[in-house]
Amino acid sequence: MRYLIISDIHGSLPRLQRALDFYRQQQCDMLLILGDILNYGPRNSIPEGIDTKGIVAALNPLADDIVAVRGNCDAEVDQMLLRFPMMSDYVLLVDEGRRILLTHGHVYNPDHLPVGHYDTVFFGHTHLWQLEHNADGTLICNTGSITFPKGGNEPTMAVMDKDHVAIYNLDGKMLKEERI
Repeated sequence: MRYLIISDIHGSLPRLQRALDFYRQQQCDMLLILGDILNYGPRNSIPEGIDTKGIVAALNPLADDIVAVRGNCDAEVDQMLLRFPMMSDYVLLVDEGRRILLTHGHVYNPDHLPVGHYDTVFFGHTHLWQLEHNADGTLICNTGSITFPKGGNEPTMAVMDKDHVAIYNLDGKMLKEERI
């Protein structure tokens, strides 16, 4: 399986469209969304191209190919619009025996994980991309944000396949790659 992992869309349709174009170009099998899908949040400025209905229209046809978790800006009313579950604080995805934790980062993060062993942990929330192995050998990936990158970073997302994870910018340029 080949996955595109994105986080912190915050209602920006132009940014989501660019990520979905990349999803198709990379011939990904599934889209993993790490929360903060529709709402831009009280601490952020209004994003370019904010379009809640457009986000819903772009994502709902892909519902069977989406696994999503709840971000701190997601609410029950958002779930009413989306045709895929997105209210869980984390999801454990198992692919070819690898245990992959998906979470937003505001409840669970690399410093506070649900009990268990994970080969890879994906999170967002901080809007700062990260890709490195921790002391236990777990691959830790913060996908950053496609809409509101912080720390002078550009908008980023990740791709995972059977043996590696890579961080890309929205133009499709690989910024870093690590083996799982």
